[in-house]
Amino acid sequence: MSTLFIADLHLCAQEPAITAGFLRFLQREAVHADALYILGDLFEAWIGDDDPEPLHAEIAAALKALQQAGVPCYFIHGNRDFLLGKRFARASGMQLLPEEKVLELYGRRILILHGDTLCTDDQAYQQFRRKVHNPLIQKLFLALPLRWRLKIAANMRARSQQSNQYKSEAIMDVNPQAVEQTMLRHDVRWMIHGHTHRPAVHRLALSNGEAHRAVLGAWHVEGSMIKVSADAVELIQFPF
Repeated sequence: MSTLFIADLHLCAQEPAITAGFLRFLQREAVHADALYILGDLFEAWIGDDDPEPLHAEIAAALKALQQAGVPCYFIHGNRDFLLGKRFARASGMQLLPEEKVLELYGRRILILHGDTLCTDDQAYQQFRRKVHNPLIQKLFLALPLRWRLKIAANMRARSQQSNQYKSEAIMDVNPQAVEQTMLRHDVRWMIHGHTHRPAVHRLALSNGEAHRAVLGAWHVEGSMIKVSADAVELIQFPF
């Protein structure tokens, strides 16, 4: 058997092919797994569980069906859907996890996270992240009328895209020291994350020995998953 990991699908109504590919993945691949872990940015944006967007109900129903088939689904928030809350979790059957979670899988100790906290060279983003993760700011935002939240989210996405045009590739990737410190703090030799959209399995030389960092790809033109079994940790890219 195996456990599957995915991230960075960025589902939205404007990309129906990606949604269709994800639904097929749940029905054909995930249904045979021991568990499915979604490591953030399942959705392109999330302005509150009260958003009546039909896509959200469709995805919740599909994830609920997976749970009812006997496959538990776990979710770590990403930088796009960090406001996803308990209401959607109940509707979908997903279990919400903390930002960093250590799993014991098939004899391996694996740390999972979205990955944005590792990009410490992007100081502007980290400052922004601290602000929007403030519980008071989140509470105030969620209290706004839905139409206001939609406008604010659209403006924030536009500003983010414009800002990223002027950032170097290195700044938007993980910081090696942040990776090592995080792995040492959790006493792990394996890390799985998304966020950077740079799928690869990296061999690392930490101060306490060899380790590995597996990075999930984004679902832009193809699917991406990491399959962990007793035999291997595999990064798999596949057509929708």
